[in-house]
Amino acid sequence: MSAENRTSVPNSLNEHWMPFTSNKDFKENPRLITEAKGVYLKTHHGKTQIDASSGLFCNPLGHGRREITEAVTKQLETLDYAQPFQQGFGGSFELATKISKHTPGNLNKIFYTICGSTAVETAIKIAIAYHGAKGDSKRFRFVGRERGYHGMNIGCVSVGGMVNNVKTFASILMPGVQHMRHTHLPDHKFISGQPDTGADLADDLDRIAANFGGENIAACIVEPIAGSTGTLVPPKGYLQKLREICDKHGILLIFDEVITGWGRTGPGFAAHEFGVTPDIMTMAKATTNGVVPMGVVACKDEIYDAVMDDSPKGAVELFHGYTYSGIPVAVAAALAVQDIFEKDDIFNRAKNLAPYFQKGLFSLQDLESVDNIRGYGMMGGIDMKLNIKPGRAGYECFKACYEAGVNFKATGDCLIIAPQFICEEKHIDEIIDKLRTGITNYQKNQKN
Repeated sequence: MSAENRTSVPNSLNEHWMPFTSNKDFKENPRLITEAKGVYLKTHHGKTQIDASSGLFCNPLGHGRREITEAVTKQLETLDYAQPFQQGFGGSFELATKISKHTPGNLNKIFYTICGSTAVETAIKIAIAYHGAKGDSKRFRFVGRERGYHGMNIGCVSVGGMVNNVKTFASILMPGVQHMRHTHLPDHKFISGQPDTGADLADDLDRIAANFGGENIAACIVEPIAGSTGTLVPPKGYLQKLREICDKHGILLIFDEVITGWGRTGPGFAAHEFGVTPDIMTMAKATTNGVVPMGVVACKDEIYDAVMDDSPKGAVELFHGYTYSGIPVAVAAALAVQDIFEKDDIFNRAKNLAPYFQKGLFSLQDLESVDNIRGYGMMGGIDMKLNIKPGRAGYECFKACYEAGVNFKATGDCLIIAPQFICEEKHIDEIIDKLRTGITNYQKNQKN
């Protein structure tokens, strides 16, 4: 099929096994995206949609950015691929320097991966390597959190707390993983920003340390704001308390900022926004504006130094990496993104737009099928009331909204809303108006 003909439905949909998709339902009535520019998408029916989730948090700078396209094209013409083992590419060092200027504290050492999942997998391995280098190899346990999402590699699913993911692959998950309770309490209804109650939930980590020995726990990993489960915002003081408990027991604190990183909460990272510095931090998605897959792990200098000092010169210090770790094309895209961040003052733009978005988001609470709304910065979650079985309301509402001209992701019965940072107030208005139309149409369909 030529590029010109990809606006139509392919002759066969049978061969492609789609991820996180109801394949049977989709193939009866396909939803194909053919073009994207700025804040808008075009479907194979020729209809225009507004992107209300930044392409799954990946495209905060809008689709089709000329600066990124030109950077990637130039890189492809100069050096398309260079293997990352025992040799290097100058751009990857330049990018690491630029990233380290944005990371909190002394998280100055940068390891490249392919995506968010591989970034989390890498963070797990770095934590183990660090403790081993310090002569503390008995630390093999990890602590995650219920309703946390960290990707789909085995380590990621193990520390994650999304029920269906864990149930499906329970037989092959990592041993020694415990989970804290999630932070969404019954009284957290229609709250924009941090809830006042729930900081004490961090004590779960102290209790796990008491039960299994804090000296046996390598790291605790959390999303500062749980994104994929629908914007679970940390209660006031919660992250600070986690930091204190980790320090007390010598546990590394890992922040998964794959979603919250690069301006989603206003500052560069949620770590800045909440005033808590982790020991290791992951990022992906917006790092390249979704143009080329790339994940990044940033860790404290002392973690890197410990691993380096534990190996003789000439030896491989960390037996880990990927074929596509910091490849030239991904680096070129990420460098162009860094330039846009600075040139367009993107983080402040997102911070200034956030109150308007939050006001619009919470205006939907009058709809009868909406059970709850949560939000922080440029991200929000809309919980739909249960419809027969979990997940049905979210999926049916997603399809109704798709037809209404607004595009986003639904997880279970939660609608994930995360507008692009290049939006103007009129685009926020359009998102909210079309969400209202789509949800209202969903309600009508249920009554018919």
